[in-house]
Amino acid sequence: MYNKSCMEFINILSSKAPVPGGGGASALVGAVGTALGAMVGNLTLGKKKYADVQEDIKQLLIKAESLQNDMLELINKDALAFEPLSKAYGLPKDTPEQQQYKAEVMENALKVASSVPYEIMEKCMEAIDLHEEMAKKGTKIALSDVGVGVAFCKSALMGASLNIYINTGLMKDRNYAVELENKADALIEKGTKKADEVYSFVMSNIRKG
Repeated sequence: MYNKSCMEFINILSSKAPVPGGGGASALVGAVGTALGAMVGNLTLGKKKYADVQEDIKQLLIKAESLQNDMLELINKDALAFEPLSKAYGLPKDTPEQQQYKAEVMENALKVASSVPYEIMEKCMEAIDLHEEMAKKGTKIALSDVGVGVAFCKSALMGASLNIYINTGLMKDRNYAVELENKADALIEKGTKKADEVYSFVMSNIRKG
């Protein structure tokens, strides 16, 4: 899915096809945000003014490339994880046996479909951490791109969480559902707070008025 052109992806996303959906879109937005952070790092490499942070920037770029690749892979992984749930919705439920079977299949499919968005959230959290460091060490001429990148990663984090909550709300296993929701809540709280701090740092350093 992620090796399609931007136009192809958008066209499929806007269609009635079940995938990609919000999860895959969130992963793509996270990858784009991370790429912006990487761009700032690449613009910092080789600059005498930033000689003291060159090794740190190199490590950040290695991390950014890994995160970008992971998020792009998660677009496909999310589509594959949603497929069983999409099929489960169409199972017959005319008899008690069919109803029980559908309920069992649905429960398992809901858990699988929730697992990838949580992975996307974890990667977005790592990307937000990366932008926090890049804001302090990257070239100031591209500081605005750090702000854009971290805003994208925050949006991706929040978007992915919704794809968890819509599934956990349907789960019969409430202990599992609440545990996953609590983990997602923690990432939202930590990630949005840090992303907002990075964004505010950028704003305070680029606005003169």
